[in-house]
Amino acid sequence: MTEPLFNIPLWADLLGVGLGGIQGAMFASGFQGQRRLDWLGVAIIGIMIGMGGGLIRDLMIGQPPATLQSNWYLITAAGAALFGMLLAGVFNRINTFIVVLDAVVIGMFGSFGVSKAIAFGIPPIPAVFIGVCAAVGGGVLRDILMGLPVAIMHVGSLYAVAAGVGCTATVVMHLLGLNITVAAVTGIVVTAVIRILAVLYDVSLPEQRRLYRRKVATETGMIPIIKP
Repeated sequence: MTEPLFNIPLWADLLGVGLGGIQGAMFASGFQGQRRLDWLGVAIIGIMIGMGGGLIRDLMIGQPPATLQSNWYLITAAGAALFGMLLAGVFNRINTFIVVLDAVVIGMFGSFGVSKAIAFGIPPIPAVFIGVCAAVGGGVLRDILMGLPVAIMHVGSLYAVAAGVGCTATVVMHLLGLNITVAAVTGIVVTAVIRILAVLYDVSLPEQRRLYRRKVATETGMIPIIKP
């Protein structure tokens, strides 16, 4: 691939990593009992959320991971996670802060991902896919590491959908001739607004229809029913 015309500024990338690290600390503070985490565990969760999305983004684009090209990414992710842990009690009392932080982090990772993909000449639809993977990638790695159900696979407030709409908005704005930086900021705002509204009003995608084993067995006669 040719050298892109757009590069994510280091300060912006580190801002996303830092906010992701704080979000990781907020997540870790909710564990009690056998699942409670020590400082190292909190730092690792912060690194997963802060750096995971960018790592997945660059691997999908076929570029050396930017998060491994500078000392500052690891320092920022771990430091932000530990900072968030120390202030977790304060942050957890401000529910609005947590919701907004979550929405902004999703928006930043998604927009940075799709913008970088566009800059490397990747077509619009795959670029949106890369952006969404970057937005949710850190959370997926976090859930796998903690042995938890992957959040985006279950019914809940719009998460990947918000990222998808924001990434699509970024691509559309760019196709309409807007500067890629302006388009990326627009994508962040769109993602954040959709995510916040989804949480506030408890909006989610329709749940798949449940299959009732007994009803299917009765209608098809293929599955034996054991009467009590």
